[in-house]
Amino acid sequence: MSGAVDVRREGVFAAADLGATSGRVMLGRVAPGALGLEEVHRFPNSPVRLPDGGLRWDALALFQGVLDGLRSAARAAAGQVDSVGVDGWAVDYGLLDADGELLGAPYHYRDGRTDGVAAEVWERVGGPGELFRVTGLQHLPFNTVFQLAAADGSAQLAAAHRLLLVPDLMVRWLTGSVGAEETNASTTGLFDARAGTWSQALLRRLGLEPGLLPPLRAPGDPAGRILPYVSAYTGLDAATPVTTVASHDTASAVAAVPATAPDFAYISCGTWSLAGLELPAPVLTEEARAANFTNERGVDGTIRFLRNTMGLWLWEECRRTWAARGRPAAHEDLLAEAERAEPFVSFVDTDAPEFLPPGDMPGRIRAYCRRTGQPVPEDRGAVLRCVLESLALAHRRTLREAAALAGRDIGRIHLVGGAARNRLLCRLTADATGLPVVAGPVEAAALGNVLVQARAAGLVGDLPSMRALVARTQPLEHYAPEGDGAVWDRAAARLEPSPRNH
Repeated sequence: MSGAVDVRREGVFAAADLGATSGRVMLGRVAPGALGLEEVHRFPNSPVRLPDGGLRWDALALFQGVLDGLRSAARAAAGQVDSVGVDGWAVDYGLLDADGELLGAPYHYRDGRTDGVAAEVWERVGGPGELFRVTGLQHLPFNTVFQLAAADGSAQLAAAHRLLLVPDLMVRWLTGSVGAEETNASTTGLFDARAGTWSQALLRRLGLEPGLLPPLRAPGDPAGRILPYVSAYTGLDAATPVTTVASHDTASAVAAVPATAPDFAYISCGTWSLAGLELPAPVLTEEARAANFTNERGVDGTIRFLRNTMGLWLWEECRRTWAARGRPAAHEDLLAEAERAEPFVSFVDTDAPEFLPPGDMPGRIRAYCRRTGQPVPEDRGAVLRCVLESLALAHRRTLREAAALAGRDIGRIHLVGGAARNRLLCRLTADATGLPVVAGPVEAAALGNVLVQARAAGLVGDLPSMRALVARTQPLEHYAPEGDGAVWDRAAARLEPSPRNH
């Protein structure tokens, strides 16, 4: 990682940012006092349900999308791309055989094969408390450790030589090199939160071969140069390096939070809503475990102390359901309907298990309200108002618990990601928490990806300098809390929090 900052030139960086519903390649330009981002290619990322094989990712189509995006980036930059970086979602992985070939399509984290597996893992490692003591990880039923337990005894796992998380798999196909980026590795349930290494003790207890997990890399480390066939297809120079970025998209997003003071909280909100604090060390108390908080790595060894809750997945699944029934609507139209709807009528626990799978989300929201004795939202605006107010309450609860558990005060909230476009959610979050909300940048993950590459190239300085550059150059919206806080207190009292992992 470079030390001195080169103030003489502009750098051009390609960021492949892979999401659970789509991927895109962005072209970032970094110069003294300047940071620009341009989307050059977007492609769908659609899961495939196999008749006897569950819900899977189409990894080959995903990689083709990355290649097509890099070709577009090369054209847009006249071939002058300084580096490439890849970030994406967490926990899902591909298995490679001894020849480096992919052993089947990677499983999707929403596949049901991990149902009931956690208890088996806890028995082998000494209980949920011991697993948290080592990994500091929030209990989510689809964490990598539970996926591997579900695969125990399978021919695929028996033949596996290496496990690569999805962004690392893309880097392997771009460069031929094998590694595990540490911010994403920390989400697996196999990573020692204190030591910052793979936990050999957990691997032994779970009967996993130590060599299954590749060597760790840190954001900013070189990952190799693109392979000749990648150069030939994309038009990128054969010497183009691939730089290890914070490959967990949330870690990249948090790196691009435009915070100018240390007392900030963040909400990285898209499909999922990840709300928490940036800390210098993990919080591994029993209270943190009982509250289902996680300690994941960030850039420069920081800790993302957060809780992962359902985000705009509920909104998007409602939208998809209505579109499939012949009632499509633009985002702005739906937002206007939600703004007109009566407030504080019904609430749902956004982390209730019935909201995790895809399907008829409006029907499930109505069923939840009916079951809990609340008014049932009938029209679209009422359903979406229920969703957004419930998300705001989840943000309130999570950040208040995070502050208490970490012994920190929060001065303002930075809300980044796709939800920064949802002005009603931003306003409701400010009102519910009683804290100012700074919304933006929307493309925080891609910006964090670009900035880590730029720092490795010597074009930007430390993490505060990166954030200051984002604050100076990116459009941001500010929301001050308004209204009667007691209304939100009463709303919070009505909503029973989801069961935690005890």
